Amino acid sequence: MFFKQLPTREASLSYFFGCAGHGKAIAVDVVAGDEDWFVREAASAGVTITHVIDTHLHADHYSGGRALAGMAGAPYCLHESTKDVVGFEFEPLHDGQLLDIGNVKVTVLHTPGHTPESICLMVSDFRRGETPWFLVTGDTLFVGSVGRPDLLGNERAMAGLLFDSIHGKLLSLSDAVEIFPGHQAGSACGAGLSGKPSSTIGFEKRSNTALSLPRGEFIEHLLADLPARSDEMTAIAAVNAGLQHAS
Repeated sequence: MFFKQLPTREASLSYFFGCAGHGKAIAVDVVAGDEDWFVREAASAGVTITHVIDTHLHADHYSGGRALAGMAGAPYCLHESTKDVVGFEFEPLHDGQLLDIGNVKVTVLHTPGHTPESICLMVSDFRRGETPWFLVTGDTLFVGSVGRPDLLGNERAMAGLLFDSIHGKLLSLSDAVEIFPGHQAGSACGAGLSGKPSSTIGFEKRSNTALSLPRGEFIEHLLADLPARSDEMTAIAAVNAGLQHAS
């Protein structure tokens, strides 16, 4: 298995990983302007990009996912719940779906809360074993923090969904499972993010304040610590949904 993390604009983190032996790779949360990097990395590794995935409709940066998918001849993928809110065709992903990337197996976990369609990707390398190795957590779980729940309004209900997603699907995994989030410190998509670009489930259980709170306190904690939401974020999300053009 090969794995690359790409720090990019707006404190975003993109991912490129797969199975060199079978010549397959997946690109996750591509930022507009970085498409050529993924093409070059694929050529260098001798792999074909089989899936381009956004973990959700981003509001802090323009996505390069659809552009890269077109360049690579690969499907552009979002969670299936997005079909009613975007202006383009995509390959829908569903909760529990298994993506076969050679020796690398990727399980889609629907984790609403930051946005309704948010997903995490649970990754195993079958050359090492079937046990999950790491999670690409998007904007659901960060190092030291969690995603903001207010991008589409209804933030109290969304914060409750985020608690349910994290506790029901992520924290039940082994403490040894690594997490690779969609952002690090400096992002507007959460508060109190660490500058460290990865962690483990176990470390976050011990040190991430939000994760130790019961559901009601978790909700109040998130609502009390929300960064300002700008009009630009709404506009970027509309572009990424294909509902308007970038200005």
